[in-house]
Amino acid sequence: MTENTQQQTAPTTELPTQYTPAEVEGPLYERWVERGYFTADATSDKPPYTIVIPPPNVTGALHLGHAFQVTLMDALTRRKRMQGFETLWLPGMDHAGIATQNKVEQQLAEEGKSRHDLGREAFVERVWQWKDEYGGRILGQLRRLGAGLDWSRERFTMDEGLSKAVQKIFKDLYEDGLIYRAERIINWCPRCLTAISDIEVEYQEDAGELVSIRYGEGEDTLVVATTRAETMLGDTAVAVHPEDERYKHLVGKQIKLPLTDRTIPVVADEHVDPEFGTGAVKVTPAHDPNDFEIGRRHDLPSLTVMDEHGVITVHGPFLGLDRFEARSAIVGALKEQGRIVAEKRPYMHSVGHCSRCKTTVEPRLSMQWWVKVGPLAQAAGDAVRDGSVDIHPKELSKRYFDWVDNMHDWCISRQLWWGHRIPIWYGPNGEVVCVGPDDEVPAGEGWTQDPDVLDTWFSSGLWPFSTLGWPEKTPDLAKFYSTDVLLTGHDIIFFWVARMMMFGLYSMDGQVPFKTVALTGLVRDEFGKKMSKSNPNAVDPITWMDAYGSDAVRFTLAKGATPGADVPIGEDWVQASRNFANKIWNATRFAMMNGATIEGPLPDASEMSATDRWILSRLNETVAQVDTYYDDFQFAKLSESLYHFAWDEVFAWYVELSKTTFFAGGEGAKVSGRVLGEVLDVMLRLLHPIVPFVTDTLWTTLTGGESLVVAEWPKDSGFRDEAAEKEIELVQRVVTEVRRFRKEQGLQDAQKVPARLDLSGTALAAHEAAIRQILRLQPEGEAFEATASLPVAGCTVSLDLSGTIDVAAERKRLAKDLAAAEKEKAQAEAKLGNEAFLAKAPDNVVDKIKGRLAKADEDIARIQAQLEKLPQA
Repeated sequence: MTENTQQQTAPTTELPTQYTPAEVEGPLYERWVERGYFTADATSDKPPYTIVIPPPNVTGALHLGHAFQVTLMDALTRRKRMQGFETLWLPGMDHAGIATQNKVEQQLAEEGKSRHDLGREAFVERVWQWKDEYGGRILGQLRRLGAGLDWSRERFTMDEGLSKAVQKIFKDLYEDGLIYRAERIINWCPRCLTAISDIEVEYQEDAGELVSIRYGEGEDTLVVATTRAETMLGDTAVAVHPEDERYKHLVGKQIKLPLTDRTIPVVADEHVDPEFGTGAVKVTPAHDPNDFEIGRRHDLPSLTVMDEHGVITVHGPFLGLDRFEARSAIVGALKEQGRIVAEKRPYMHSVGHCSRCKTTVEPRLSMQWWVKVGPLAQAAGDAVRDGSVDIHPKELSKRYFDWVDNMHDWCISRQLWWGHRIPIWYGPNGEVVCVGPDDEVPAGEGWTQDPDVLDTWFSSGLWPFSTLGWPEKTPDLAKFYSTDVLLTGHDIIFFWVARMMMFGLYSMDGQVPFKTVALTGLVRDEFGKKMSKSNPNAVDPITWMDAYGSDAVRFTLAKGATPGADVPIGEDWVQASRNFANKIWNATRFAMMNGATIEGPLPDASEMSATDRWILSRLNETVAQVDTYYDDFQFAKLSESLYHFAWDEVFAWYVELSKTTFFAGGEGAKVSGRVLGEVLDVMLRLLHPIVPFVTDTLWTTLTGGESLVVAEWPKDSGFRDEAAEKEIELVQRVVTEVRRFRKEQGLQDAQKVPARLDLSGTALAAHEAAIRQILRLQPEGEAFEATASLPVAGCTVSLDLSGTIDVAAERKRLAKDLAAAEKEKAQAEAKLGNEAFLAKAPDNVVDKIKGRLAKADEDIARIQAQLEKLPQA
């Protein structure tokens, strides 16, 4: 009684006794691809549903973070496809400028060469060769995971179409005054010899030194503290807070800069925290972002004292020293002059490192290309404020606004050879020409192209629309833009999400790049620690897929996916998910062997048993729950709901309660067989987006249908049977209580026990055979003598445990339960007898305590009755 209208043919094959993922997954996935199930049709009249995959680096291999997000995106797109949407999940890769160039430079180093030996053109050709030979490994791994991507539309950020898009938007922004060239502070890697983005800087606690240095002479002195003594060679001021009484007499004066023949001014700036340290800070505008801003406010000169390799360039005794060598030498020279006031070693502080090579990043003044983000960021913020884009979960919207509302101009140039070269040409007479995709390159001698390439994030910021053919007006762009969901980690909301919003709104006439941003957490180990390649806790998901199957990995990841929250995962959990997949297989196989079928119409409710009506009621409730959770991106809850329904309600209860019906045969067995077939059909459809391989294999066998990939998504028919649900709940209470009692007595699950079931006058009477079968309760014989009685759910189960029960242990257990019930009663009576409490407590609280008192009285009566019926020890 679900809306399940797709017609199927009778099953034609039998299931093997065991499910072996390695034998099923690869061939099944290739069959899905070959049949074109994942290929979207831009001419379809179906409503579109689009996700573009966050492009993994061409250098990358699948890690658990990828597997996590890919699993969730696959679940979303598989469900939408089943719901009748024209679903496009578009794959592709990012060219990963620094990472890829480093890979090829490492190859060249092994050959005793550098990129300069090859020259730019030959080096870029060598990178393309590397990409063709080694790149894209991760795409094959996504297939292994079961990702239902439209491989016919695979894109690469350096392919011809996307390169044209990059040139187009660069020229548009340049002509609108939103791209400019200027000298600013950037993150510089002295090893990679390029500017790097904020996301490519990894901060860690390093053991450095904090040195306090006396500047000035005589009465005109003050003390500054620094962790980078080598930068003092570029100091052009000392800053103090304008309200700091200690230094007001020095503001505007010149003081002597140690180790140099220069004097520098003392300036008053509100950026300085008078409570931190001495309240005076050295200002090095060319080597610190905060100092650069102070320098701009006070029109200070910027002196660059290091080259691109981090080597000192100032004439004098430190010329030619590496920055860290210079640090020690400068501190030594200051000691000789008596200018060191204090030293602290080790001094633990946060230091930025290049994420690629781990070199300490150097803030550096450099001429670079920049995007003026002000108006673009304003539009990106407004799109969320006015509801055009929904950020999920809502509470992370604040982090988004904190970023876009305070965004600094974006450095987009990189000093690399691999990437989109900046389309600016310089003429022999100072001309500057921006060349678009349809423009001719300036002709004549003396013209040169800017040597830098664009930040990788620049091209990936165009991903939602460039992959669909922009700037051309393609059928794909018309059909599938705006995309529906961007699912990505909350850690790159600033670096990627905001950039796509800015570029999408700018290039697509205010049309948002995606309607919803679904933010996930990060995958961590089972102890909550971040996984990384440098830690022993890092896991290759392929290893787990080999051991337990892709479905097990997928279900584990989905079961931990709460919006915005980090996801702990351990191998034990993957094993448990493997057990769940095996349970689905074995129980479905058992059900099919015992008459489960989808043939013929579903019988009318009047022909069904209460157990049949109960499971169909629960099935429809589960369909409704799962739909609600999907719409709210609550993957953990929907996975838990499906797990509970399949394992507990279908396999542990419905199948067990129906065994006596199946064994008896007749019309009742036929009805229950059809009901069970319906339940399995719908259950497998619901599970399919999360665990596609095992479900498709089972479903095609059960139904004879083509594939779950193209089957219909079930709908809640609205059928509910509260009476049946209450009736089966009573059965469950009886079974659960007797099981608990048997366990406490140390009885084996298979051990048969004579029992009398006093069910007359209750709805439980119709279930006596099922209850006896589940609990291994034999009919009472002539010699039956009740040694224990269990009043539960309005009936009594009397057991003859002669020779099997430890009477002393049972008395001890009941005495413990009685003491707990009497304590609960005393506490409730005390509160209800407290007039002051009753005068203040809300009515619902008082009612709850009265309920506790009534329950305690009931428990006391029940336990005392059981004690009276126990034989004397």
